Amino acid sequence: RGPRRPVQARRVGGRASMELINPNPVVYSRAEAAPRQRRELAKVRQHSPISEEGEADREEIDALEVFDHLRDIKDPEHPYSLEQLNVLREDNITVSDPEGQVRVQFTPTVPHCSMATLIGLSVRVKLLRALPARFKVDIVVTPGSHDSEASVNKQLNDKERVAAALENQHLLKMVEDCLDGITV
Repeated sequence: RGPRRPVQARRVGGRASMELINPNPVVYSRAEAAPRQRRELAKVRQHSPISEEGEADREEIDALEVFDHLRDIKDPEHPYSLEQLNVLREDNITVSDPEGQVRVQFTPTVPHCSMATLIGLSVRVKLLRALPARFKVDIVVTPGSHDSEASVNKQLNDKERVAAALENQHLLKMVEDCLDGITV
């Protein structure tokens, strides 16, 4: 796959640009599909019967599969996906299936982005719903990309804070709007 190229930015639905944190984001084209056969993401995982070693055989999860789950999450401020805004990239996702670890690093479009926590929360909720419970997910802002990096990272990786945020119906609605994704 070659580098993704910016496409022309468009004005967002008649909103005054003063209201937007980043009124003119750079919009990138979607990445080409990987040359391997993709799994159907909506399909429920089928586990094989117990193997001779006593462990259930299971399909290994990799960074591409995690990225496929996340790529169409809609930016809370613009009608583009996190992939199109280059907030999420496949190469910023690491998965260690045997250890049950997933790390997602995302890059807000501006260093003062007040939506960074909402974006990270949307990523967390999507992965909570998509991945088996055996995975521990860490979500972090790309180092040096946000003015409040430490604070955002702490909020996104604290179970109590995440649970409290998801009890807020207004915030949960905003997350659900992001997870509804974009039409590709």
